Amino acid sequence: MRLLFRSPRPASVSDMPAEVSRLWKRKGYTAMTVFGHIFTSEQAMADHLNSRFSTLKNHEMIHLRQAQSTRNSWFLFYGFYFWYSLKALRYFRKVKNAAYYLNPFEMEAYAHQHDLHYLDQCGDHGAQGWRRFARMKLKERAQYLREKGIGRQ
Repeated sequence: MRLLFRSPRPASVSDMPAEVSRLWKRKGYTAMTVFGHIFTSEQAMADHLNSRFSTLKNHEMIHLRQAQSTRNSWFLFYGFYFWYSLKALRYFRKVKNAAYYLNPFEMEAYAHQHDLHYLDQCGDHGAQGWRRFARMKLKERAQYLREKGIGRQ
């Protein structure tokens, strides 16, 4: 609960620490951003994320910049995230983990996780690329994932 009510606004976070959580044991997922912290299930992964900037750390930092683009609010970010996940559920037979992979926030993060300079290009208003994916129809998003080879389909 402390994390929820005492979390700093996204714009005031410059680097997110990685922490180990016993609750985070999702098969196939390595880490998760929650209110300015990165949670992982293994201490070795947390140490790795805290010691150097990798593609996984970049992916999670993109989520931080996306929260900045939603009026600098974690609540709006997670509200939009949940909404887009719900909308994508109807594609669960066509795309494995559709609620995750067809989410515009995840699509932007996966599209730019290997570009370690992407965050420098975002500017003061955060990462806005998710808005382009949000304007796409679900069918177009699924096609984009197939072309990029993101996720298992």
